[in-house]
Amino acid sequence: MASMSYSPAAFTGTAASDLLRSSSNGVSGIPLKTLGKARFTVKGRDATVAAKMRKVKKHEYPWPADPDPNVKGGVLTHLSPFKPLKEKQKPVTLDFEKPLVALEKKIIDVRRMANETGLDFSDQIISLENKYQQALKDLYTHLTPIQRVNIARHPNRPTFLDHVFSITDKFVELHGDRAGYDDPAVVTGIGTIDGRRYMFMGHQKGRNTKENIQRNFGMPTPHGYRKALRMMYYADHHGFPIVTFIDTPGAFADLKSEELGQGEAIAHNLRTMFGLKVPIVSIVIGEGGSGGALAIGCANKLLMLENAVFYVASPEACAAILWKSAKASPKAAEKLRITARELSKLQICDGIIPEPLGGAHADPAWTSQQIKAAINETMDELTAMDTEKLLKHRMLKFRKLGGFQEGVPVDPKKKVNMKRKEETVGRTSKAELEGEVEKLKQQILKAKESSTKPPELALKDMIEKLKKEVDHEYSEAVKAMGLKDRLAMLREEVSKVNSKDQLMNPVIMDKIEKLKHEFNQGLAAAPNYTTLKYKLDMLKEFSKAKSLSEAATLKQEVNKKFNEVMGQPEINEKFEALKAEVQNSGASSFVDLDQGLKDKILNMKKEVELEIINALESLGLDVEVVKSNAKVLGDWALLAVFKDKVENLNEEINKKIENVVHSSELKNMMESLKLEIAKAGKTPNTESKSKIKALEQQIKQRLSEAISSSELKGKHEELKAEIFEAIQSSGGTDGSLQKETKYEEPRVEINLGANRSFA
Repeated sequence: MASMSYSPAAFTGTAASDLLRSSSNGVSGIPLKTLGKARFTVKGRDATVAAKMRKVKKHEYPWPADPDPNVKGGVLTHLSPFKPLKEKQKPVTLDFEKPLVALEKKIIDVRRMANETGLDFSDQIISLENKYQQALKDLYTHLTPIQRVNIARHPNRPTFLDHVFSITDKFVELHGDRAGYDDPAVVTGIGTIDGRRYMFMGHQKGRNTKENIQRNFGMPTPHGYRKALRMMYYADHHGFPIVTFIDTPGAFADLKSEELGQGEAIAHNLRTMFGLKVPIVSIVIGEGGSGGALAIGCANKLLMLENAVFYVASPEACAAILWKSAKASPKAAEKLRITARELSKLQICDGIIPEPLGGAHADPAWTSQQIKAAINETMDELTAMDTEKLLKHRMLKFRKLGGFQEGVPVDPKKKVNMKRKEETVGRTSKAELEGEVEKLKQQILKAKESSTKPPELALKDMIEKLKKEVDHEYSEAVKAMGLKDRLAMLREEVSKVNSKDQLMNPVIMDKIEKLKHEFNQGLAAAPNYTTLKYKLDMLKEFSKAKSLSEAATLKQEVNKKFNEVMGQPEINEKFEALKAEVQNSGASSFVDLDQGLKDKILNMKKEVELEIINALESLGLDVEVVKSNAKVLGDWALLAVFKDKVENLNEEINKKIENVVHSSELKNMMESLKLEIAKAGKTPNTESKSKIKALEQQIKQRLSEAISSSELKGKHEELKAEIFEAIQSSGGTDGSLQKETKYEEPRVEINLGANRSFA
């Protein structure tokens, strides 16, 4: 500290230098450094100057006395406070990477076991490593947008200075915005790559909590953008190409930053970058958030690392605005189209720099070399342009974003990926629909009265129209009940179900059942319920009419084919000859016939059956011949006595089947089967066929187990015994029924033909 008392008159005509050189105080020729060690006084006629020098810590030299000349980034990097971390970064596992951790743990356990026991487990280790590499490849080649966001934010991801020190031959950091502040969140400096000088600038995040706090988590203040602006002017003046690295969640949006002109600083940078006469390349190495990223991103070429993201709003912020919940961030990330691949399709990104499997943090050195190669390749292209062409190139890059032209034919390659236009259903008013329905009903009645075919084409068109109307009414009801979003999310879950699963996930099935129950409960309260019910009833009525019409037509065709078969001359001749033989034999029943005649009758029956089967198959029908194990008895009238008992037993069996069918377990199986059939379509692959077959077998087994109960078997045996006794007492047989008739396990046939019907 120094204190001084003076009189104005004392310095009249005397310079300060003369006072310091004066020998009257006896200190002439003594260095000021020596004088600083003690209090000294300068005496004048009317002035006294007293000063005391404060002791300070000896200033440390910027770099060590023996710097390593081979250090990355050159000797000048010793000037930077960014040093290698003393402690190794802790590994961080993202949620979707947990299956890989389990495999990695297995590999470690097997290696430890091999070391402890001395046994050779090399085959197992190689197998596990191959499995791990394949799982890693499968995972990182099918990443979702939100997973890429998580990788871009990974705490161990290499930062701007990590890459710069790896790719530069020499690098020196430049500080300050020349307005009193140096923002550590933005780093600038001059460096060389393969002998070329570049101006580097970028957002700098920390590698641990302490560094992140110091660097403000890579969120710059206005001072940082003004520092970058100063370096842009410097590079433009000296002709240094500019390389910027983007890695920020966004500009720091606190009150102080707004007071200091955050928006103005960003806007000034945007305007200035479009006028710079040197090539500019921007590389997104992590996340690029909004204007905070764009402030140093108005470049001739924008490159992105494979797992980097570039967005106007973070997925969490977008989800909170649109879906009122940050939990919808995966959906928001998908809709925002913020990944390198999506932005490349939109021509916002000009190139994608590959990353190793596992992300840039898995091999930072390799990633840095890919960045270096990309910079060299891009700069070769840009430096070949003259100034006018370079400025025009930069301007056109941003002018074409979001542009489109009407009337220009779409490129076939692009057209393949375009979203299909949604068909709008033109709703018909209820009065109009009632008129059309009544008109069609009259036509059907007239057709019935005149015994002609009903108007099939008009009936088919009406059914199709009613189906669309009913679908639309259901959609409106879902929307009115507030279930639209839940239904959409459930559909998405069902579509993403692993195709390798044989059965639908029980959790998803439970969600479907709950949503269905909730919809059915609230449907009556929907505003369009009356209209929906009317259209649904009409649809059922016309579908039934169509089925009856088809059945009547089919019946006529079947009868026609039957008459054709029975009218064949050969069959008529054989039938007449066989009839004459039976009459000549004098037998009163089939049982009394001799064995030769019986065989002829059976052969004739088989021949006629075969002809009828061929005729029916020509109509496109599936024919199944059901054969009975019981012999023909002759006196069928006797069996009519037991008709009621047989019907009662059949009712019991049907009830048992209904109880099983309505059980939740079988319902789930049936729903799964329908979904698999719907997924398979008209041409199912081998995997789909095997799944469908497995489900059919399970359903058959459940039904067979339920029906084949000991109680039903007992009743069946009792009824069979009663019929046998009655026939024996009437003298009808010699006990052959008991020998020939056997209890058969009930069978359930599922027809998976063109109509996909279930029995």
